[in-house]
Amino acid sequence: MKLYSTNNKNNIVELKEAVMKGLPEDNGLYMPTHFPNLPTEFIKNLKQYSFQEIAFFITSKLFQSYLPEEKLKEIIYEAVNFPAPIVSLEKQLHILELFHGPSLAFKDFGARFMAKLMGHFNQSEASDLTILVATSGDTGGAVAYGFLDTPGINVVILYPSGKVSPLQEKQLTTLGKNIQALEVNGTFDDCQSMVKSAFLDEELRKEIRISSANSINIARLIPQSFYYFEAFKQLDDSSNVVFCVPSGNFGNLTAGIFAKEMGLPIKHFIAATNANDVIPEYLKSGKYEPKPSVRTISNAMDVGNPSNFARMDDYYCSTGNIINEHLKGYSFDDSTTKQAIKEVFNKYNYTIDPHGAVGYLAAKAHLQTNPEDNVIILETAHYSKFKETVDTELGFNTEIPERLKVLQSRDKKSTAIEASYSELKNFLTK
Repeated sequence: MKLYSTNNKNNIVELKEAVMKGLPEDNGLYMPTHFPNLPTEFIKNLKQYSFQEIAFFITSKLFQSYLPEEKLKEIIYEAVNFPAPIVSLEKQLHILELFHGPSLAFKDFGARFMAKLMGHFNQSEASDLTILVATSGDTGGAVAYGFLDTPGINVVILYPSGKVSPLQEKQLTTLGKNIQALEVNGTFDDCQSMVKSAFLDEELRKEIRISSANSINIARLIPQSFYYFEAFKQLDDSSNVVFCVPSGNFGNLTAGIFAKEMGLPIKHFIAATNANDVIPEYLKSGKYEPKPSVRTISNAMDVGNPSNFARMDDYYCSTGNIINEHLKGYSFDDSTTKQAIKEVFNKYNYTIDPHGAVGYLAAKAHLQTNPEDNVIILETAHYSKFKETVDTELGFNTEIPERLKVLQSRDKKSTAIEASYSELKNFLTK
């Protein structure tokens, strides 16, 4: 498998280099030079395959024998070992539950796959690898659980102080071992900028080996394409399928674009955002204008400059598609999101988290003008991770899964730093 940089299509590297470096030197993002056209028979017969079989088949076509078949199968079967079930609210409105992994967030799929793949690539290296990751909430927990105790790999997680939920923070700061947390006095965009600066610092990269576990790393996006196929196979009616994706850094939606490019017959995508509405505004005006992120109750989507816009822009330009023909954007404020949490529970007896609630609002808006569509909302995290908000809106004390409950009594361990790259560099070099 070969990949190019979105800033220079002549900058082509092998899979290992793209995964282990995370980011090209030219500050672009890696994209596959080729997407396989999956056989029509495979798509038509998805119901015959297990989730793991689907994931293995897709990856084997993408990687093109880059890894031995048995090693690839081992990685897939260890990483994708939990379900992604569909729950139907109505005949044409569905929830894809992506929170059944260790950290109760969709990012478990990408983080676990990446940890296994990087662990394999890192076996031949003499020095340890440091994974840098910026998180607005769920990425950090998924990466922490995915890489915990991986030999030869240390993880440094940057998160914005006071801007993640209490249980999300516990997931980042209580595991110890090879996982370290940096509590940044700033926003997610500050954290992301600091991580990117580290990758562009040649002096630092000569001193320590670093890579990324954010969705800027292509190894995060590949496994996120799997569950689009898994969702599709579960529908009784697979016509006019539309995926509604609660979006922050737009890695999840980009993975859906990958699935469509490989042959999954997706009619349309909906980008559902909170007040951080850079992409919906771009779809209206044609101008991409990043802005400082603002804090909301759907904090994992609090991104003012989505990294994966570079991939989306590259894809639609390189394929000659017009982005508006394939993607629609909606944004909603906190007040409307809170109402949606109550509405979904009262109407369907289903407890939804704030991110899924934004997706629900966007799906409803889409169905008003497209009643023939079959809309699947990606429910990206378990509602208990946002217990304070959900309990307030529903008016009762919701249950916390045991794997989260045990974190409540653990002591937080983090290092506070300012939103300054020099402070990050000082921490890494010392």
